[in-house]
Amino acid sequence: MMLQSLTPSEEEIMQLIWNKGQIYFRELMDIYPEPKPHQNTVSTFLKILVDKDYLSTEKQGRIYLYTPTIGFDDYKKFVLSRFLENYFDNSGSALLQVLVDEKFVVAKDLEPFVDGKKTKASIRENTEEDNHIQDFIKEITGEKKSKKKEKKDKKKGKKKNK
Repeated sequence: MMLQSLTPSEEEIMQLIWNKGQIYFRELMDIYPEPKPHQNTVSTFLKILVDKDYLSTEKQGRIYLYTPTIGFDDYKKFVLSRFLENYFDNSGSALLQVLVDEKFVVAKDLEPFVDGKKTKASIRENTEEDNHIQDFIKEITGEKKSKKKEKKDKKKGKKKNK
């Protein structure tokens, strides 16, 4: 099934439903943050989310129980994939570079993903692109010698050779 993009309002409703698991309309209205939209507006969004296959309904008497058909993790992957495609030419390393440059990620955060340490996020087999990304991560997290120290070391080596 091909996921469709959500509007910010649709996404806000889905966030509430994902947090709850399943929800009745009245419950949704009760937990909706202020300023609450009109009931008809929320009802319309729920119908759209059902049409987009994000929700399923189960009629219980005169009311419906809404259940997510798309998990939050699947939606996050979809959004991230679109984000990478639209803003980073499908390059995870370009995104990572921005995250590092803007200090959203620091070298210590990347340690579980390098040096053969396996985490839930790095279970898949290494591909050529993964190796490129790992090399990049090692480069930015590894110990770096200052250029001055390297020059001093070279000069000392030359003096010892004379």
